[in-house]
Amino acid sequence: MKKLINAPENILQEMVGGLVKAHGDLVKNIADLPVIVRKNKADKVCLVSGGGSGHEPSHAGFVGEGMLDAAVAGEIFTSPSADKVYEAIKAVDSGKGVLLIIKNYSGDVMNFEMAAEMAEMEGIKVAKVIVNDDIAVENSTYTVGRRGIAGTVLVHKILGAAAEKGYSLEELVALGNKLIPNIKTMGMALKPATLLSTGKLSFDISDDEVEIGLGIHGEPGTHKEKINTADYFAELLLTKILDEHTLSANSEVAVLVNGLGDTTLIELYILNNKIQQMLAAKNIQVVDTLVGNYMTSLDMGGFSITLLKLDQETKDFLKAKANTIAFKRF
Repeated sequence: MKKLINAPENILQEMVGGLVKAHGDLVKNIADLPVIVRKNKADKVCLVSGGGSGHEPSHAGFVGEGMLDAAVAGEIFTSPSADKVYEAIKAVDSGKGVLLIIKNYSGDVMNFEMAAEMAEMEGIKVAKVIVNDDIAVENSTYTVGRRGIAGTVLVHKILGAAAEKGYSLEELVALGNKLIPNIKTMGMALKPATLLSTGKLSFDISDDEVEIGLGIHGEPGTHKEKINTADYFAELLLTKILDEHTLSANSEVAVLVNGLGDTTLIELYILNNKIQQMLAAKNIQVVDTLVGNYMTSLDMGGFSITLLKLDQETKDFLKAKANTIAFKRF
């Protein structure tokens, strides 16, 4: 394994230290914990998310104005512990409540819910939304129900903008519960990730194969196929996503073409070219397109497509101002 690390047991600490030193104008961390918060505390309902490391820029890259107030990082592909999530809740609470945005993985759900209970015992009002945008499989390793993957970033953006506007905790939960069913994602992998702590590959696959529908930690997908063209895989995934959506001509959508870590922007733009052609042929109106690495899986090769059906409220919040490490709108 050729990776630029020091001691494997120090990866998380050193990564967080480097991130905060690079972006000290936007974020800071709490008491040497892997808890990254907005530099300037906001007087509003505050949003907390997080998960295992290895998905950068998720989630710390989305801490800042218009998105998250705190992100909690676990070890690589490992949920952060409840006590660290609890520290994040305490650090950002302004007295107006805290909303937890949780990807649907059993460890994340358990630890974030436990942290919410701890905070509520301290008199902090906490609520949650759980993101389950992955349409590939119903149940998978570490998950009951559908997994939460790249569509989570759009939840951060839209609920973050609503919180900036002054939505109450109850209003944010209602918006999240309307938003999340309208987000559908599916991905595929060309090659596995290299686990930095062990040097092992996250799953096995032949050089001439891809895996369709796998999870961001290397959990099994639906099936393997032989390698094919970009257009073939864009059409394959988007067709499955469209089958899950209730879209008609002139429906408005946002598209996220997300790289998993090793895939070049050239490849992602080629994929987006086909995706946009297919949507235009169906008279589906694309009002926002994001292409790049938003939720990765270390150095995994592959991509995912996310399609979000918009209404006026969610469209306005998606377009609203944001100033974070990895997502900026002015």
